[in-house]
Amino acid sequence: MTAAHDTVLLHEAVQALVGNPAGFYVDGTFGRGGHAREILRRLNEGGQLLGVDKDHEAEDVARPLAAEDGRFTFYRGSFADLPRELAARGASSVDGVLLDLGVSSPQLDQAERGFSFQHDGPLDMRMDRSRGSSAAEWLAVASEEEIADVLREYGEERYARRIAEALVRERAIQPLTGTAQLAAVVSAAHPRWEKHKHPATRAFQAIRIRVNRELEDLRDFLADALALLAVGGRLVVISFHSLEDRMVKRYLRDMVRGPQLPRDLPVTAAESGGRMRLLGKAVRASDAEVAANPRARSAIMRCAERVL
Repeated sequence: MTAAHDTVLLHEAVQALVGNPAGFYVDGTFGRGGHAREILRRLNEGGQLLGVDKDHEAEDVARPLAAEDGRFTFYRGSFADLPRELAARGASSVDGVLLDLGVSSPQLDQAERGFSFQHDGPLDMRMDRSRGSSAAEWLAVASEEEIADVLREYGEERYARRIAEALVRERAIQPLTGTAQLAAVVSAAHPRWEKHKHPATRAFQAIRIRVNRELEDLRDFLADALALLAVGGRLVVISFHSLEDRMVKRYLRDMVRGPQLPRDLPVTAAESGGRMRLLGKAVRASDAEVAANPRARSAIMRCAERVL
């Protein structure tokens, strides 16, 4: 697949994001640069784009782009670090932030990254392999209760306890070190296989989210998102599973509604009003995009603009 095919909701996301061609924007999940290149095409000579990603391979892709286009710079790290990184660059706010959450196609397709049960490889799953514990290292020391909690909370796995017990039994016999091994243990422990879905899907998702602190990073970012955006600045988030989307949906709802104050409290309209407005309804990939890239099937995009 080409980068354009792998970049989910490419034109829809960039169209929603770029309201000011001379603005300063952030691609908080640079990946392999599909959204970033389209954003740059929409900006004029005065525009700027900061790409952000934890993955060192994303940095390898970003380096030549920065060399060829002076409007683009890159920061290797989490989008949760944006307040500190923007302050270091002397920026008080930006005109828009795009987040394309989850794992990129290249990460899934490389067996050595350990993200997928489709290819046997080392059980790593880290987006930034220079820091933190790998999935194998975490599974070697986590308690059965902790593993079950992660599978239940992050994977919404109905049989979390049963699978956690099986993983603890397996590691007592031999270390959990490979993706095929993990998938086999989970599959054997899973009593009810869903049609057209591998029984290890939810477990792999849950462990990956835990290893990379994905929901914590999203929560931390949303706590700072309003302050990062200039008035008129836009937030565009593409989610791929219900936990992410639920968090984003609730955040935007709260920003649009504004503070819920007692009715008899003397406040001005500005003080009681919402700080953001939604830019249309949630957007999903078209049938044509899903046919070309099945991984787009679960994508859902939500957009909002700061008004106060």
